[in-house]
Amino acid sequence: MINEYQSFIPEIFVVKRFPACLKVFTFLFFGSIGPLTGQHSDSLVNLLNEEMKRQLSELQNAPVAPYYIDYQLNDVHYTNITSSFGSLIQSSKDRSRLLKVNVRLGDYQFDNTHSTEHGSGVDYESHQYEGMGGYSLFPITNQPDAIRYTLWQAAESAYKSSLREYRHIKSPTTKPVMTKVPDFSKEEPSHYYEPEDREFEKKFDLKNWEDRTRSYSSLFLNNKDLITGEVTLSVIRQRDYFVSSEGSEVVQNTIHYYLYVMASIRAQDGDILPLHKTYFGFQHDQLPGKEQIELDIRQMIAKLEALRVAPIAEPYTGPAILHAQTAGVFFHEIFGHRVEGHRLKDETDGQTFRAQVKEQVLPAHISVAFDPTITQIGNKLLNGHYKFDNEGVRAQRVQAVENGILKTFLMSRTPLDNFITSNGHGRSSPGVGTVSRQSNLIVETSKSQSMEELRKLLIKECKRQKKKYGYLFKDVMGGFTNTDRFTPNAFNIFPTEVYRIYTDGRPDELVRGVDLIGTPLSMFAEIGATGDEREVFNGFCGAESGQVPVSAISPALFVKRIETQKKPTAVQDTTLLARPAN
Repeated sequence: MINEYQSFIPEIFVVKRFPACLKVFTFLFFGSIGPLTGQHSDSLVNLLNEEMKRQLSELQNAPVAPYYIDYQLNDVHYTNITSSFGSLIQSSKDRSRLLKVNVRLGDYQFDNTHSTEHGSGVDYESHQYEGMGGYSLFPITNQPDAIRYTLWQAAESAYKSSLREYRHIKSPTTKPVMTKVPDFSKEEPSHYYEPEDREFEKKFDLKNWEDRTRSYSSLFLNNKDLITGEVTLSVIRQRDYFVSSEGSEVVQNTIHYYLYVMASIRAQDGDILPLHKTYFGFQHDQLPGKEQIELDIRQMIAKLEALRVAPIAEPYTGPAILHAQTAGVFFHEIFGHRVEGHRLKDETDGQTFRAQVKEQVLPAHISVAFDPTITQIGNKLLNGHYKFDNEGVRAQRVQAVENGILKTFLMSRTPLDNFITSNGHGRSSPGVGTVSRQSNLIVETSKSQSMEELRKLLIKECKRQKKKYGYLFKDVMGGFTNTDRFTPNAFNIFPTEVYRIYTDGRPDELVRGVDLIGTPLSMFAEIGATGDEREVFNGFCGAESGQVPVSAISPALFVKRIETQKKPTAVQDTTLLARPAN
């Protein structure tokens, strides 16, 4: 299942899912390991290469020699500033380095990640996520002896875990899945290096951002019914190292600025109603200015006041319009996760689209691509950008659907029938094993209509279905989906701003307590039209390989039939004490 969005943490569409078969690595050593690069101006890269060469040499005498090793090292700096109702409540900086060592045993065709009738050979006591050989805290100073010691311990642990898996798969009582598809793809080694940014501390004005978050959050003091009113700036600055025995050497930097505005209000019946707004930039000056943010906060307060007295919606089935941002989350959940290639090799997964390549899966006017190579569309920045994935493969645009026809899947280095190479979508968060994941999901349409035309279609369809009203899903917090075979393959999207559009011409009515639910294939069949404007939804998605930055770009959708259910309530008793005067 896929995990739901957690308000202001950078975790927007998130997927809760039972971990698929964990994959580590296996091979009996044949011939030479791929070439390691020579001396480097970066002392840490040199240490990683030297220690890998030593480990490879010594492990040739192990019970089963490895055919592949990689080191994934993430050096992450966090800055978090939070203000609530005009007061600074947190201002902190942190740094950590996480190391994950992958050791594969066997060979590219058959290794310790190989699927069996009951999953893979993964040792679940040693792993938490697919492909994870355990992670280690890594020294934050480049002290050679400490680094060598950490690499030695991590490689020893990863090798032993992989060996247990390999022996399990090779045991007489285990039944491997018979397939000609390799367990690990062969890729050309990558070489890329970015120098470290040493100017961040000079450029980043901590005091200024403390004052700004305080000033923004003080606007929430103007409404006595608000339960929370917070503004948070989170800066995630990361330097990633990837070194492999095939000869790959990738060192790249990323920096993301997130400004989160969150507030909640108590409804008349005691239910707590939240709203949020997220701003994203690769640099601090790409975030909106003071006037725009203050305007957005005032509008948020006005919406919360309207929600406080809004009626609770009853369960409904009928026509709806998904506004562009909601449509982006919709496609992320019900389509994106079902074209992540590693799931389609997992015998416990529903494998919705595995047998539908070259078949029509969406209306003919809709195409879907995933493109991590771009940083923006128009003036809208995209959170799912990266240069190389977490397996050292260069990022690539993937045209998953063209004119409604399914073309391909998102691939890591875990091959499928007819898809035996990576397309640069092997992703993970620091310290977690890599699987195929989404990046920038881009929905395109060749037949668009204005919002006014979509509303006319909605009203016409409501009358045909004898419905007094249809729904407009204006804004959304996130969602989750199930893809496995043990639970219904359903999705749940969490709208925060929902309106009834009446057929008799009365004004749209704001309602609360609505969750959008359904199953993928039935929902795709109900798409009737697409809008002419696209919006970007930036966030983080969580699944087996942790939380990764993603974006979804989509036009609005007119859907002939959707289903809703009541949202769980979060009732909070009214306060016994009066709120202090401002």
